[in-house]
Amino acid sequence: MSANQKKSLRDAYGEAIAALGSVDPDIVVLDADLSGSTRTAKFAAKYPDRFFNMGVSEQDMMSTAAGLAAAGKKPFASSFAVFATGRAWDQVRQSICLSRMNVKIVASHGGISVGEDGPTHQALEDIALMRIMPFMNVVVPADAHEVVAVVNAIAKIDEPVYVRTSRDKFPLVLPEDCRFELGRGTILRQGEDVAIIACGYMVSQALDAAERLSGEGIFAAVVNMSSIKPLDTGLVSKMARETGAVVTAEEHSVTAGLGGAVAECVCQTDPVPVIRLGMEAPVGQSGKPGELLDHYGMNSAGIVEAVHKAIALKKEPVHNAKTI
Repeated sequence: MSANQKKSLRDAYGEAIAALGSVDPDIVVLDADLSGSTRTAKFAAKYPDRFFNMGVSEQDMMSTAAGLAAAGKKPFASSFAVFATGRAWDQVRQSICLSRMNVKIVASHGGISVGEDGPTHQALEDIALMRIMPFMNVVVPADAHEVVAVVNAIAKIDEPVYVRTSRDKFPLVLPEDCRFELGRGTILRQGEDVAIIACGYMVSQALDAAERLSGEGIFAAVVNMSSIKPLDTGLVSKMARETGAVVTAEEHSVTAGLGGAVAECVCQTDPVPVIRLGMEAPVGQSGKPGELLDHYGMNSAGIVEAVHKAIALKKEPVHNAKTI
């Protein structure tokens, strides 16, 4: 698949959920007055009697979605990521997660690539907020093709799931017929010197970085870890053992997202250097998506730099602690 081709993940979601509506009549869709932006308008146009515009009321939307799930429906609820995870956090926890309701939250406009809307709309904490939720599954697809696979897969799972999609167009890096399995990562490139474990937009950047590193004689494995919770701990441990160094890459705060999940796993099973690449600044700013990603180092160049740091740490001798 050529990374020169691009498509927005929200566009893929709109198409996927509209197609799925014809397969399963129990699927209903809710939106918080943003259906044009989240692309659920595609479902609304085909199935107006199964679409609910809840207005600017994300808390009500989540509680209503839980009620529909309790009645046997399969609700997909959408809004911007910053509202779906932040403004409605209490309702998601109390009404959806604690009762393990079959609600799928598919949020658009995740990460810094939201662009000109600025820090109020750039969700950089959403993965962390959903990852800590009891019984919540968390998925960050790598590209539009994987979004389709994710939507079809989670529709068959009777559990709450959070899926993050994008406003900006991402490179298409996976085949159109790719598969998704909750709790499973995928090795996209083999390598023995370092493992780059990425999600979302950063998967395409990881592949580009690995190609650049090969020119330096550094051979990096690349893993698409779209399933952040449950995490594929077996694959993470395998990569740590085989390469001796790990770099994580995500369009999210470096705290408590993919990097946090991988670091927790590695320190418990196969301790090796882990460098987490993501958003280190407290908040973003307004700007063009590509310019913001470059400004904050969430690109292939940033990954190359992180790999150099990880390999340098791998080569440092281990000093025994002094006995006092």
